[in-house]
Amino acid sequence: SARREDLYGIVNGIDYDEYNPSTDKYVKNHFSAEDISGKKLCKKSLQKSVGLPVKDDVFMIGMVSRMTDQKGFDLVEYILDEMLNALDIQLVVLGTGEEKYENMFRYFQSKYPDKVSATIGYSEEVAHQIYASCDAFLMPSLFEPCGLSHMMAMRYGTIPIVRETGGLKDTVMAYNEYEDTGDGFSFDNYNADDMYHVIQYAYSVYSNYPMKWEKIIKRAMNEDFSWDASARRYEELYDSIIIK
Repeated sequence: SARREDLYGIVNGIDYDEYNPSTDKYVKNHFSAEDISGKKLCKKSLQKSVGLPVKDDVFMIGMVSRMTDQKGFDLVEYILDEMLNALDIQLVVLGTGEEKYENMFRYFQSKYPDKVSATIGYSEEVAHQIYASCDAFLMPSLFEPCGLSHMMAMRYGTIPIVRETGGLKDTVMAYNEYEDTGDGFSFDNYNADDMYHVIQYAYSVYSNYPMKWEKIIKRAMNEDFSWDASARRYEELYDSIIIK
């Protein structure tokens, strides 16, 4: 449209006091971008509390979400069995939503008790522990105007795996192994195989290149998704309008 160049998107911020890995009241082992060693201890304590085997090197993926098609759960449904069979992963899920997805996770939790933990419901404490403890955070939304969960995850160095849509595309810079840049992993088409492919890619970087993974963690933690940053963008936008 003719007005396209007049449209600007400014992402929402998150509360950096509430979501702070060095002070979070829901997290026993605090850590920071300068010293991420506490993150491994968080992982261990989450594994214990949700009843999964305590394994340091397993690739732990978290999801905190409404369980709906809009949030990409149909893609998850399509590849979950294959993925749980093929990869050394643990999936920790928190949320409620469509009954078929709630039941799907109950089923997979009973089929793969060493690999899947699903908390059907909502708990602020469990949410914070997932953000702090997991290695990756899966958010394969069909559409997502802004999206906050992946920002919360990144604040704790939990690496987002997202579909390139809306706010997810604007806030996650895809990992580039050649330039050693990026703070997450993303896929473009709303397609379960494409999603699985990028999960496998993240898994291989995590498993084979721990130093590179650590750099991705630090880049994610150094992003500024605070309301201060959003407020500065609003200020810049207002100034540019006045100057016009």
